[in-house]
Order: sequence, then C-alpha cells, then structure tokens
Amino acid sequence: MIAGVILLVATAGFTAPAAAQLQQAWTWCENKEKGSLDLQISGCTTVIQSGKESKKNLGIAFSNRGDAYRDQGQYDRAIQDYDQAVKLDSTDAIALLNRGLSYRRKGLYDRAIEDYGRAIKADPKFVSAFNNRGSAYLYKAEYTRAIQDFDQAIRIDPNYAIAFNNRCYARAYGDQLDQALKDCNESLRLRPNHAGTLDHRALVHLKRGDIANAIVDYDAALKVDPKLSDALYGRGLAKRKKGDAAGAEADIAAAKAIDSSVVERVEKVGVK
Repeated sequence: MIAGVILLVATAGFTAPAAAQLQQAWTWCENKEKGSLDLQISGCTTVIQSGKESKKNLGIAFSNRGDAYRDQGQYDRAIQDYDQAVKLDSTDAIALLNRGLSYRRKGLYDRAIEDYGRAIKADPKFVSAFNNRGSAYLYKAEYTRAIQDFDQAIRIDPNYAIAFNNRCYARAYGDQLDQALKDCNESLRLRPNHAGTLDHRALVHLKRGDIANAIVDYDAALKVDPKLSDALYGRGLAKRKKGDAAGAEADIAAAKAIDSSVVERVEKVGVK
C-alpha cells in the first residue's frame, strides 16, 4: 500500500522517465528483498534529494536509510537519519525504536531507554519497544525493571518467544532459577532449537547445579551455532565441574578465541 501512495505522489509533475527513476529509487530504498545496503542508501538518498516527496514519505526515506546505516554498523549516521525522521513526525514509533537500538549498540543505554519510552508513548502496545527497553535495562543490570518490561511485552503478545527468552536470562541474573527455567522452556516451545535460548537454559541448569542437563543444552546450542562463544565457555565451566579438565580447557580456549569478552559476560551472571 505504501508503494502505491509513493507512486501517486512521486509522479505528480514528473516526466515519465523521471517518475520511473524515482520509482526505482523507492524500490531500492524500501529494500524488501533484503539486498545491498549500499543500494538501499543510494535509493533513499535519491528520494530525499528529489524535493518532490510528501512529509510522510520523506520521513520513511530517512528512516529506511537509517536502517541501512545501522545494519552496516554506522550508528552515528543512522542516528542522524532517525533524528530527521523524528523531526518530521515526533510520534514515529518505528524510527524512535530504531534510534534507540542504535544508541544501545553504542552503549548509550539511557538514551536508548528514553527513545523506547517515547516509542511506547506513541504506541502503548508496541511489544518490541517494551522488549528492547527491557534489554537495555538488563545491560544496565537493572534486573527488576528489565523483568517488568518483559512482563508487559508478554502480556501484549503471549506468544512472543524473544521476550520469554530475555526474561529467562534476566531471572537467571537475579537467581530466580525456577521461574527462569519455565521461561526458557516456554520460549523453546514457541521457537524450538533456538541456539541463544538453549544457551540461556543451559546457564540456568548450570546455576542450579544440574551439570548433565547443562551440557546437553550447551551441546544442542553449539550444534545449531558452533561459534556461539557463550555456549562454548559455559560448556567448559560445566565440564570443569564434571571433572573433565582437558575438555573444559579446550572449550574455554575456543570461546576466548572467538570473543575475549566472554569470560566477563558469563561470569557476571554468577557462574565460574
């Protein structure tokens, strides 16, 4: 439907070749086929510079270009484009959410939380905004507030596997291990064989002292994603507790080779 609106607006006062060029630019800018990010940026830039778009469509183009910059890891440029989208429409919940995500990836958690809050104010049932704000609180070690946001996300969408997974992890931090296990189980019921959730459930088992089931889940997670450093490191800790010193050191060394920060990240949850 958006494409149809764009076409009607873009063709007004244009020659046929110019209208066709702008339509092609919109196709690249929308990037529905998830193709080249550089082409998406080029298409959105053409739209923005055309001077022929409505305020609404211009906001979409800025937001879409911001998405491309964000996916390239160019967070400052992404934020600049989201700024423009929000200036054009201060209630654009999607642009606010994505600007918050860019701030979070820069480690600016308070700025991210502020944007997620604005997105929720614009759309009180915006489940992803609650989930993302909960994740930002989790990064700040504010576990109670994180869980409250995950609770709200689940109330809005009881089948939202991501929020169950995140709440499982937050509860593992807070040593609410029985509840954490239930959350991970529910997340895996909704989204079977998800490597990150298997890793989180393994962590819960490890904190509960259930070494055998921890290793089973770590094995399953690594079967899905052999480069998952948290699962490798966690399995190493589980093997160490089991008395398999050689296997433990091999897993821990492999995890550190993939991501040197894995030690701090896993041990922060309370396992060593």
